[in-house]
Amino acid sequence: MALTPFFFGRDQSVFDPLDRFLEPFDRFPLWDNAPSRQFAQDVSAIASTRVDWLETPEAHIFKADLPGLKKEEVKVQVEDGRTLQISGERKKEEVEKKDKWHRVERTQGSFLRRFRLPENAKVEEVKAKVEDGVLTVTVPKIEKPKHEVKPIEISG
Repeated sequence: MALTPFFFGRDQSVFDPLDRFLEPFDRFPLWDNAPSRQFAQDVSAIASTRVDWLETPEAHIFKADLPGLKKEEVKVQVEDGRTLQISGERKKEEVEKKDKWHRVERTQGSFLRRFRLPENAKVEEVKAKVEDGVLTVTVPKIEKPKHEVKPIEISG
């Protein structure tokens, strides 16, 4: 007996084997409204906001994937002088009572990410833009003074 159809079914993905076992629990009304499930979705929204941090010679660049969010739904701020905070909220999609969700996989809820900026960050010149669902925050760096060598004349 082959285990593949048992574990994955005919239409299941090999990459999502637990779906097969968790599907029966989707049918319980209590599971859909359980506070623990909502908490798990909220934690997932916070944890799933992935941010890349790139340092170039000129700046620190942060990129966050925020598909479907408008710039009005995202907040970028610097607090306590050196902590970059990116936050926002993905609202739950409203449906009519006669409609029924079969699966909800996209994260919803609030998200918040904080980054401690290094001392060479010019926090007063931070710029942010959203393009094609990607938030880019650019934090310029303070230019290091050039290392100068000044000859000293020796007397005597």
